Amino acid sequence: MFLSPATRQKLARTDHNVTEQEIIQCFANRDRVFLTDTRPEHQTPVPTQWFVSETDYGRKLKVVFICDPASKIVDIKSAYPAAPEVERIYTKYASLLT
Repeated sequence: MFLSPATRQKLARTDHNVTEQEIIQCFANRDRVFLTDTRPEHQTPVPTQWFVSETDYGRKLKVVFICDPASKIVDIKSAYPAAPEVERIYTKYASLLT
């Protein structure tokens, strides 16, 4: 997992307030597939993916990342508390992991 200095600064802001450990917990605790962000303003050469999951302490976060297919490095772009509408969309469209 990679966090750029700019992303680390963003995660430390009061509107995000997310630690690297919480992001790791969310990856470990997720029970649904990743979704791809298809909004035109968020298009990147490597598709941006996201998911909603809980930390070990029950904090629900939306985690946004890209995964370079060549290097397999997960580059975190953002993470923040998941709004109810984001949770609803994720639950509706993301299949459960089998």
